[in-house]
Amino acid sequence: MISPAVSRANGKHHGKAKGRAARPKPKAPALRAVKPGGLSNAQLLEVYRAMMRIRVLDDRMITLQRQGRVGFYGACTGQEAATIASGYALRPGDWVFQALREQGVALMRGLPLVPLIAQVFGNSGDLTKGRQMPSHPASRAVNHVSWSSVIGTQLPHAVGVAWAAKLKGHDTVAMAFLGDGATSSNDFHVAMNFAGVFKVPVVFVCQNNHWSISVPTKNQTASESIAVKATAYGMPGVKVDGNDVEAVYAAVSDAVSRARAGQGATLVECETYRMGAHSTSDDPTRYRDQNEVEEWKKRDPIQRAFKRLQSLGAWDAQRDEELRAELLEEVNAAIKAAEALPAPALDTLFDDVYEHETWNLAEQRAELKAASR
Repeated sequence: MISPAVSRANGKHHGKAKGRAARPKPKAPALRAVKPGGLSNAQLLEVYRAMMRIRVLDDRMITLQRQGRVGFYGACTGQEAATIASGYALRPGDWVFQALREQGVALMRGLPLVPLIAQVFGNSGDLTKGRQMPSHPASRAVNHVSWSSVIGTQLPHAVGVAWAAKLKGHDTVAMAFLGDGATSSNDFHVAMNFAGVFKVPVVFVCQNNHWSISVPTKNQTASESIAVKATAYGMPGVKVDGNDVEAVYAAVSDAVSRARAGQGATLVECETYRMGAHSTSDDPTRYRDQNEVEEWKKRDPIQRAFKRLQSLGAWDAQRDEELRAELLEEVNAAIKAAEALPAPALDTLFDDVYEHETWNLAEQRAELKAASR
């Protein structure tokens, strides 16, 4: 279910001067029903498989972290519809700027499992040569940009790519993922303001999972919604049921189409829920009620997508069980392959500093090699 952007209130500013009328307070977008049909059965199955794949991977990677085999992991559990259906609305040439939980989008867009998992291990299979924190994947091949763990910094980057596309006359779209907590950051304001003023082809996808680590949304903002914030920046704001695959796809694909047509940015708020911990470094039992978690589990996006496919006659329990087994086998094989890879070579420290290696870096590389023999 989605709602249209909040329309700008009519009337003049409220004030003491005679003749001035009160301006009605903008209301938060209310959810409304979306007619199904934006995705064919085959497309819905493709999205469902991608959601299942990241759920299986997340479960296994959390286990590896608990076993001490990797240091950190951020899971997408409970938010698969918001991430995967959003990414599915893009073309291969578009750009994705992730936050913590969008590695499933990179997989869906073609990043193989082994380098993604190797990034969590930080070994030689990592495309970024072990230089980033785990769960911070990047791949130039699929136009997927890593993030810095500083909340919101990916948003101006996405706007910069979108502005470059506009200046070059390309129809490329940038998608910037963020959480509800990022809307309190200075980079959110900078990005939204720039995107609104210059009407760049960017789509902001806010996964409002109700918790910014331990801070509930009610303590994060006094706004009636995240989507309503778009009004101040002169762009549409849309609120969507983030656990409904078809609703997310409908809202985000409309926003992508607007951006590609030169109509500027959109902020899409996907109301969802983080069913697990913020990351493997977090203990959510210290700050939230388990009853709340249990209520949201009833709205599990994967279960909802499964029931939708069942109702269409496109899926059943037996095929679902077979798919889970297939994905688990695939993930386990990729983990085995990734974990067996050696650490990055020491001299890769000197790679990628400049386009062409300078004499002093070449000298330092040679010294390091000689000292490490």
